[in-house]
Amino acid sequence: MERAQDRKQDDFKEMKEAYTNQRMPAEEVAVMKKKIADAKDRNERARKKRTAKGAALAAAAAAAVFVLLPNTSANVAHAMSGLPVLGKLVETVTFRDYQYESERQNADISVPELVPGATAAPGAVQENLKKSTEEINAEIQAITDKIVAEFEANVEDQEGYQDVLVKSEVLATTEAYFTLKLICYQASGSGAEWDYFYTIDLKTGERVALADLFTENADYIDRISQNIKEQMRAQMEADAGLCYWVDYEEVPAWNFEKITDETAFYLNENDNVVICFNEGEVAPMYMGCVAFEIPEEVLAGLRR
Repeated sequence: MERAQDRKQDDFKEMKEAYTNQRMPAEEVAVMKKKIADAKDRNERARKKRTAKGAALAAAAAAAVFVLLPNTSANVAHAMSGLPVLGKLVETVTFRDYQYESERQNADISVPELVPGATAAPGAVQENLKKSTEEINAEIQAITDKIVAEFEANVEDQEGYQDVLVKSEVLATTEAYFTLKLICYQASGSGAEWDYFYTIDLKTGERVALADLFTENADYIDRISQNIKEQMRAQMEADAGLCYWVDYEEVPAWNFEKITDETAFYLNENDNVVICFNEGEVAPMYMGCVAFEIPEEVLAGLRR
């Protein structure tokens, strides 16, 4: 029964990809590149500590150029990074900066690393921060190592074109929480972006899961899911160019039903929950990654 269901899900996935990938592949690449560039620009303007990049790329000409800088010293890495402090108890450094450019292959990969800041914290909080940042760093490094390995394998094959970008962005920093967003973009004929979100509770030093935000037995999954559907319908009614997999009669199995505790999220500056979906999860690929801020009143009485 499970195998049959798995095959059915695979069929649906292939159908979705076939449907969505037929949409403006060239334009999609340009749009996704611009989205990532805009995200970086917003972060630079907000924090005022970004440093201009591109010298390595400008130096590349007809020959391919590799630049690989693995930084194992937090102090050295921070001096090189020019990235902002994420919070009083945590800061970010550039652990690895990987650049490659040729006529057919391009990569711009900046791997962030979180380190406990200089601000003093109670012993238990400091220990939790150390554990949390180490776990997050290991996950980020595994993700980016895989992306680099796949890119280099394609370079060796010397077939087709590819564009790869990995950047990070601080989505929100408050006295209670901060969230780091890892933005990954890969294009080979058509483009795709997928994002990862890492949230730490600055009062405890622990990583935050969606369930941690709510009281025990709270019905937050249904409330959030219903609100997302309402937002989808309202957005499509206001803009005919938008499309979400909701009330989709042609292939009902594609329709968004509800989130899970594994669904990506972050807390914004207003302390509201923002639910995030990667390309193709709840909408056609041309819609890109989409997010829904859940109004405070929707979750009234459920938050811790």
